[in-house]
Amino acid sequence: MQSTRRYSLYSIIRWQRWILIGLVVLMTIPVVVYDQFQWEWLRIPWQPVSVIGIAIAFYLGFKNNSSYDRLWEARKIWGGIVNASRSFTVMARDFLDTEVASKLYDKKEISAIQQRLVYRQVAWLYALALQLRKPSKWEHFHKGDQKFRTLADTEFDIRKFDRIQPYLSEADYEYIMQKGNKASHLLSLQSKDIIQLREQGILDGFLHQQLQEMITEFYTLMGKSERIKNFPFPRQYAGINYYFTILFVLLLPFAMLGIFAGNYNIWLTIPFSVMAGWVFITMEMIGDYSENPFEGLYNDVPILGISRSIEIDIRQMLEEVDLPAPEAPIGKLNILV
Repeated sequence: MQSTRRYSLYSIIRWQRWILIGLVVLMTIPVVVYDQFQWEWLRIPWQPVSVIGIAIAFYLGFKNNSSYDRLWEARKIWGGIVNASRSFTVMARDFLDTEVASKLYDKKEISAIQQRLVYRQVAWLYALALQLRKPSKWEHFHKGDQKFRTLADTEFDIRKFDRIQPYLSEADYEYIMQKGNKASHLLSLQSKDIIQLREQGILDGFLHQQLQEMITEFYTLMGKSERIKNFPFPRQYAGINYYFTILFVLLLPFAMLGIFAGNYNIWLTIPFSVMAGWVFITMEMIGDYSENPFEGLYNDVPILGISRSIEIDIRQMLEEVDLPAPEAPIGKLNILV
């Protein structure tokens, strides 16, 4: 996610430079052919092309709204993870700091239990973020996209799960690394731990229920994230509109010839066709790059940055001071990942 005020015109042109070059070439060829051979059949009426353009504009509006809904829903889900993590930490801290607990454990042991639960929550955050970066075949894998993933270190790699090791006991880490859905099994460990605390008498039935409801909430939020990750934007909407947009762009110079040839300077066909085609292709690309908010690119929800912010926040609730720094933005555009 970009964290500056707006993309600069230079960055947009750089992102789309090959598209702009292709448009200039594509729009120039019909004009040059018409200028050399005066083939009147190259001039087509503007009206039928404008009808196609209007239909595509409605289609693009629907697609972009739907893509934005997926992006914004993903951000709301991770906003819920922020709130739920804070609530869980406060419960884990305060529910265990009671007179009953002090009779069974000394203060140092109670602090260790609190830290174990909170650190396992931190491990869950990073495990979920790493899992959501696992590539799906409908996501973007162009050369520039892969280059950005390498720069931002958002490529999926199973070895990156070493990141959660400092937050887990050796036994928990070995157990988790044998599982496919590591985030799910971390929540399972939390549930087992809370049950043991209930059996030991540290938690009464009500407090145990409150903590268990938080575990259920984490499962719900994780499931919502996985739904967006694992179910693509419907291909009939994502794919067909792309071909319609290309068709419209191909027809543009011939329709522009019908306007500029004879009445104005014929060479004005090129810049106006390029501008009109650029607008439609850019609208198509914006929707296309908003469909998958967890693919590790520049318009994604910054789930690693959010995870780090949550870690700092909830560890401060345990009065810890040796904390990691927030995730730094990447590049001149201050991209958060």
